[in-house]
Amino acid sequence: MSESVLQLHHTGATEKWQQILADLVTDPKELLQFLELDPLQLNLDPRVLAAFPLKVPRPFMARMEKGNWQDPLLRQVLPLDRELPVAGDLAATDPLDEGHSNPLPGLLHKYHGRVLLTVAPHCAIHCRYCFRRHFDYRHNTPGRQAWLAVVDYIRQDPDIREVIYSGGDPLAAGDRQLAWLTGQLETVPHLQRLRIHSRTPVMIPQRVTTDLLQWLGNSRLNPVLVVHCNHAREVDDDVARAFNRLRAEGVTLLNQSVLLKGVNDSLSALRELSETLFAAGVLPYYLHLLDPVQGVGHFDVAAARGRSLVTQMQNCLPGYLVPRLVREQAGAGAKLAVS
Repeated sequence: MSESVLQLHHTGATEKWQQILADLVTDPKELLQFLELDPLQLNLDPRVLAAFPLKVPRPFMARMEKGNWQDPLLRQVLPLDRELPVAGDLAATDPLDEGHSNPLPGLLHKYHGRVLLTVAPHCAIHCRYCFRRHFDYRHNTPGRQAWLAVVDYIRQDPDIREVIYSGGDPLAAGDRQLAWLTGQLETVPHLQRLRIHSRTPVMIPQRVTTDLLQWLGNSRLNPVLVVHCNHAREVDDDVARAFNRLRAEGVTLLNQSVLLKGVNDSLSALRELSETLFAAGVLPYYLHLLDPVQGVGHFDVAAARGRSLVTQMQNCLPGYLVPRLVREQAGAGAKLAVS
């Protein structure tokens, strides 16, 4: 199956995403052997994968540089012993205190005027810096009757104008389920926008199917897709074609990235990311400081360094190519600008 999936990637086929999602790389040895790296050099404590398994889609793996332990795409997915908790670690398992903004299964209501739905409990990839790596998906994976209760909750609050599909990754769910849920939301008269936060079109561009374009492009809700891309090399020709198909259906495309040590914490990396995204029709939107979640501290970049990098970007790029540097804080009414 693996060779056939890689062949789908190279031929640009767009309708086989389920097959790719079912054939993720989950063994570090397979990942490292593909990249011509010695698996024995990893020497990984098995507790790391027990807490947060490896997941890498083959189309994404194919973009990694062979023979390079410091490849910025590899660093985002490679499990390390540094993820294990240590004595005195003040990082939290729920750094944004989302458990107190979870009135119904599948619904997070943190900010005024919008709500977030955990549409899928899983992702196409496990980013090692994920702020929801400890999230209670077991109690936030509703069936259809529970989703109708969520729609009723939204219906009763006329201040809610926007619904955000999140997860996990919402595009790890099937189009039939997503179209059904979107149809239910369309019956709420005060809803205006549907925003989808997804890394899947970058990881598996084959996910942008005719069915996806149909239900999203035909919705009365104004569609916005916020993709998650951290490095310019994540955007290959297949990803750019997927973005173009979405834009042709009237979908607004934005990007949010996370500032990550050893991945994109340089002016050259951030500048190339913004220019590559814009060339593919995606507007840089947010650059997040790392959330202080347990097990991800080795990716942390200081706020002062983040501010310096954004200032440098402002000096060499037009304003629309400079993302806003932000952080999230538990209990805040919105993301906080870092200036």
